Amino acid sequence: MTTEDDAATDGGTAAEVEEYADLGATTENAMEIAETSMDRVHELVPQETLADRFRAKAVHATGDPEFQHLVRFTGADESEPARAGARAVLDEAPIVTDITMVKSGITGRGHSCEVRKAIGNGAELAAETGMTRTAASVLELDRQGVYDGAIAAVGNAPTAALALADCIEDGTRPAVVVATPVGFVKAAESRKRLREVASEHGVPAITNVGRRGGSGLAAGLTNELVHVASDVRNGEVDLP
Repeated sequence: MTTEDDAATDGGTAAEVEEYADLGATTENAMEIAETSMDRVHELVPQETLADRFRAKAVHATGDPEFQHLVRFTGADESEPARAGARAVLDEAPIVTDITMVKSGITGRGHSCEVRKAIGNGAELAAETGMTRTAASVLELDRQGVYDGAIAAVGNAPTAALALADCIEDGTRPAVVVATPVGFVKAAESRKRLREVASEHGVPAITNVGRRGGSGLAAGLTNELVHVASDVRNGEVDLP
């Protein structure tokens, strides 16, 4: 399935492609591909609630219609993470990813949020303790207060999700969490723990069950928060 990001490179000069490479479809042909793709997804996924938009985005990002049944929402109702995330985007809260790949997938349009990655911080802590670099990075940024009120996206590292869960348990309050770390070791367990901690402490979260996930999925779900915020700004969606 061709995504908006794939379609963005279809047509245009080299300079235009470079400028818009991370922004989604922009040319007429690319927009047609992107819209047709989402129309096909919407034939498979109901579009009755804000939460359904994220189920559809998960299907679109993975190319798997069954993935809609694997998405989980933590909050007072299924749409609370969408509302909280959209408000955070409108408030220009920072978007903090675990690794570079997720950061690279965040759209540059429709928001004025600072987008930063955790990886690259906490090198001394990782060396001293032997923990993974991503876990140490999350703990270091949390020490700096970066995650409070932020949109936290984890798309690759289960240990980053586990570290973020520890931070929430210790009092950190992100505006919303998107966590889809992938793999056979600790991935499903890390998402389960994050769901439990987020639910206990009132932090809205979007996660999934099973081994699958990944950076593209996390970026896609985070981008959907931006799209909801844009629709709110344009008067197309109300946030109760």
